[in-house]
Amino acid sequence: MARKDLAQAKDAKKDEFYTKLDDIAKELKNYRPYFKDKVVFCNCDDPYESNFFKYFALNFNALGLKKLIATCYNGSPIAGDELPLIFEIEESEPKKIAYKVEITEVHDYNNDGAINLADVQYLIQNEKNVLSILKGNGSFDSPESIELLKEADIVVTNPPFSLFREFLSLLDKHGKQFIIIGNTNALTYKETFKMFQEDKIRTGYTNFNVGMFFQVPDTYEKFHHIENGRKVARVSTSCWFTNLPVAKHNEDLILYKHYTPEEYPTYDNYDAINVNTYTDIPCDYDGVMGVPVTFLDKFNPEQFEIVGAMTTTKVDEYNYGYPYVNGVKIYARILIKRKK
Repeated sequence: MARKDLAQAKDAKKDEFYTKLDDIAKELKNYRPYFKDKVVFCNCDDPYESNFFKYFALNFNALGLKKLIATCYNGSPIAGDELPLIFEIEESEPKKIAYKVEITEVHDYNNDGAINLADVQYLIQNEKNVLSILKGNGSFDSPESIELLKEADIVVTNPPFSLFREFLSLLDKHGKQFIIIGNTNALTYKETFKMFQEDKIRTGYTNFNVGMFFQVPDTYEKFHHIENGRKVARVSTSCWFTNLPVAKHNEDLILYKHYTPEEYPTYDNYDAINVNTYTDIPCDYDGVMGVPVTFLDKFNPEQFEIVGAMTTTKVDEYNYGYPYVNGVKIYARILIKRKK
């Protein structure tokens, strides 16, 4: 997709969701060793509003970061309160400006014994070359952002859900480590599914089925509640994705059920048995099995092989159409085989 098309998609899709700080801290605490001496790039994050930037800036020294970079796409629909903008452009609202922040050190500037937002604000306001305005629109696929991506070791952000395919493809193309948020529907995207098959992506630590709460712009009509004066919406179909190691994906599922043709019928349209939940996977069946998509949150590539999918009506090299049992269409399935 061309950059112009990406920009149009961003304007058309109102999917500006801003992740809560406690959700970020809960997930990222599991990856602490992977941040040491690394360049972290938050490439969908207005530094003045993003809790991703806030998390890494406040924990810059504790994590041992080498550098933190954050860029925004022409600003954001949500106006930041805690880190007010400190530059002005004549006849232009600050939130329409695309800019970047690059941090290589954070000190306790106010000598209160801790690194806090006041120290980060002082750093941005007083240190040269920390904040600069971008020439382009700041989109993650812009030439400037791609040059910054080449410098980065790990990308951590919440990209627009509508552009998840393009975003993930860019990270994969440049061979970057990542911890990102996406819609659970992305599990069945052709591009994402292939990466699951190749063990190049996995779900994160946060429970797959709990969903997440996000700050949304004031223009949103549908929201869950008001928090600190801002609208908050719940997205039940959201989860973390990463290519870093995640402990649960190295654990074998304990299989105790035994195969019977009565309990595990074969699909009408594919030679595989139907398994209703991952806990029902039989321990003594060596053929292909169809399991719910949520199985991917438990997937251990050492225990199972992903054969294909039955998640859409489309038939291609990865997908074999929706599954049917005795003429009845059932829920989408991932096709797997036991390795051991």
